[in-house]
Amino acid sequence: MAKTKYRYVCQSCGYESAKWLGKCPECGTWDSLVEEAETVQKSRSYLPTSNEKIKPRTIESVAQVEVTRLATGIGEFDRVLGGGIVPGSLVLLGGTPGIGKSTILLDAALKFGQNNIKTLYISGEESEEQTAMRAVRLAKGRTSKELLIMTATDLDAILVQASAINPKLIIIDSIQTMYNPELQTAAGSVGQVRECTAKLLQFAKTTGIAVLIIGHVTKDGTIAGPRLLEHMVDVVLQFEGDRSYSFRILRALKNRFGSTNESGIFSMEAGGLEEVANPAGLFLEDREKDATGSVITASLEGNRPILVEVQALVSKTPYGMPRRTAVGFDYNRVNMLLAVLERHLHMDFGVFDAYVNIVGGMKINEPAADLAVATALVSSLRNKAIPTGTLVIGELGLTGEVRRVGNLERRIQDAINLGFTRFVVPDSKIMMNNPKVDIIKVKTLAQALKFIFG
Repeated sequence: MAKTKYRYVCQSCGYESAKWLGKCPECGTWDSLVEEAETVQKSRSYLPTSNEKIKPRTIESVAQVEVTRLATGIGEFDRVLGGGIVPGSLVLLGGTPGIGKSTILLDAALKFGQNNIKTLYISGEESEEQTAMRAVRLAKGRTSKELLIMTATDLDAILVQASAINPKLIIIDSIQTMYNPELQTAAGSVGQVRECTAKLLQFAKTTGIAVLIIGHVTKDGTIAGPRLLEHMVDVVLQFEGDRSYSFRILRALKNRFGSTNESGIFSMEAGGLEEVANPAGLFLEDREKDATGSVITASLEGNRPILVEVQALVSKTPYGMPRRTAVGFDYNRVNMLLAVLERHLHMDFGVFDAYVNIVGGMKINEPAADLAVATALVSSLRNKAIPTGTLVIGELGLTGEVRRVGNLERRIQDAINLGFTRFVVPDSKIMMNNPKVDIIKVKTLAQALKFIFG
């Protein structure tokens, strides 16, 4: 008998080594290499045979068949997908535990069933009774015979049942619980996740059945398993939010059939996830007026502006080294903005702690919030409130200039609809003529603070 060969594979990045290492040289993770048995594949001859049916064709010879997307019935979900799920596609949904991944896909499966679209929901983490109990709660008793549920982890058995049932959509919850009997490794290992995903991809492309898989994420927010997993699938969705709040955001990190600039906003309620069709003023409901260190800005989530409250607190430090804390905003960018304020406006933050918070559990990644964060820091330092009805937008450069941002007119228009009348924005061409609003164009940070505080 041939001797079985073993290798050590990093469970974080998929790096392979002939011997065990305490630290992965590829990603730097400690104690992540796990022993796996090597799978020996038979060599295949690539010489042409007489019964070879697959041959290359020109683009003109391929039939131009219009693809009909499968609409989930959840408007925000369809928006992120680009109009619905493409038949034969493989979609990966990632998110932290308890964020609502299973809830949104089970809700989508119920909507498909109610629209007479046969759907197969596979759970490797819950029994059929538990899945049915959640489905009845989400559907409020209006279930459909077109939705079939099954508890299984053997991928071969799942594909056999899928071939017999022939649904239009398969949902796998989750890919980390699936295992391929051909591999002698535990479920959830890098090899199992990679091979199971490859098998599902081949099944989806050959049968035309769309497959949605749920993937867990690591502590740093990336999808668990090798990065190859994200390259194999057609669509990568990220479901994120703060579990302390009810709001959830669905983003497309990769989409071969649509734009990656769209996002969907949801609210976790007692009956499941509810769509938020107009999220512009969603995070301003409990805002206290005339509060120091509080500024409103317009952040883009996909192509839609959302008005968020930026709060800052500057207090004298009792320690020798001042603290810098940022929640929902880039920590390094806060340090950069403090340096700009000290260098160009001669404000001394060296003896003050500085805290920045984005209200509502939101996370702002775009630089258009720079001017709002800097204004909030100055407001807290001077103990002077920003006038009510003022919106601040702009990116700050290291020389103190205020730079342009995208979709400025759309941000202003949504703020006007919510009652804002005073805008401090970068100096750019704005085709808006509204005598009821005051649009102040500034070129530098000093000009902006002068207009805001007088």
